[in-house]
Amino acid sequence: METNRKPIISSCNMAGLRPAMLELPYPPIQVRCRNQDYADLLSFDYCGSVSELSAITQYINNENRLCQENCRLAKTLLEIAVAEMMHLQKLGELIQLLGGEVDFNAKRPDGKQTMWTPSCLTLSQNAKKMLCADIEAEKEAIAQYRAHISRIGDEYVNAVLRRIIKDEEYHIILLQGLLEEL
Repeated sequence: METNRKPIISSCNMAGLRPAMLELPYPPIQVRCRNQDYADLLSFDYCGSVSELSAITQYINNENRLCQENCRLAKTLLEIAVAEMMHLQKLGELIQLLGGEVDFNAKRPDGKQTMWTPSCLTLSQNAKKMLCADIEAEKEAIAQYRAHISRIGDEYVNAVLRRIIKDEEYHIILLQGLLEEL
């Protein structure tokens, strides 16, 4: 075993990282009353194929693969991932308050469950394709949140979902800007 080799050190420093979120407050995490149907809908936002869990995992994977070649891009992806983690946490709280379970299973109306897997991800091989896939995933998430808002009759839950949408729209702006720079 050679001991004279110098260590390989990452050239990308993530110190000072902040979540990529708008400087707007979040509404309180509360619900009008327990509602399993609403909890089940939110389980798709939490851990369905289009979900915060998928977003976090895809952003972290992309950041890991890009950090040595494009630190600025990688850092922004990690900042977005941290924002998505905060969304995941808020959704988990809402699901619990609504009487649901946070167990990485998206609950369908027919009672069946779909467990989250990495097959939900779009993992591309170059930065441009990664950003395009990330933009598309953000657009799908926004559409899903809007569809859920139309089905949820709880103004407290919907206020949180609307606030999450604002961050997702901000992420699209950030990602489009990065895409233009490539």
